[in-house]
Amino acid sequence: IRNYELAARMQMEAGGALDLSGESESTRKMYGLDHEETAGYGLRCLMARRLVEAGVRFVQVFPPVKPQFQPWDAHDNTKTQNEQIAAKCDRPSKALIQDLKQRGLLDETIVLWSGEFGRLPVAQKGKGRDHNRNAFSLFLAGGGFKRGHIHGATDEIGYRSVEEVVTVHDLHATLLHQLGLDHRGLSYDHQNSPESLTDAR
Repeated sequence: IRNYELAARMQMEAGGALDLSGESESTRKMYGLDHEETAGYGLRCLMARRLVEAGVRFVQVFPPVKPQFQPWDAHDNTKTQNEQIAAKCDRPSKALIQDLKQRGLLDETIVLWSGEFGRLPVAQKGKGRDHNRNAFSLFLAGGGFKRGHIHGATDEIGYRSVEEVVTVHDLHATLLHQLGLDHRGLSYDHQNSPESLTDAR
């Protein structure tokens, strides 16, 4: 019944959670709302913090999409596009983590910053790079994860993970563990055969 109550509260309180009128000028600046380059993503990060405060249990943050600009696709010009993404996202992402920490919410909130794959360490025709599923990075903060820890390493050109390799299944199992769920008990029926959600051991 608690889940139903939480769902109802989330619906009824969403308007208040998204009302930024009570946010201080210093908080707005911390998230970069005073600069055009960071304002769009900063606004979303600030709303994410407010939703977490209101009890929302899963929040996904995307950058604003503008005509002729898909902010995450770096096929065409990887170096320039990644620099543009960093300029828009670094400050607001840092602010979100700092703000959660100063409000006592970081230890109970997992912040996961990731894409679904990496990029090859070599360019194709032109300045783009294709997908690389063999090596990519992400960062985790809060939620009981060890601070300042770098896990694993790639080969010398960044093509393949070679040390302390973590599969996507292992990552999912770890996240579920931190959320208090035993991934081994989570399965679904697929054509009369039980399938694991994680395939991890």
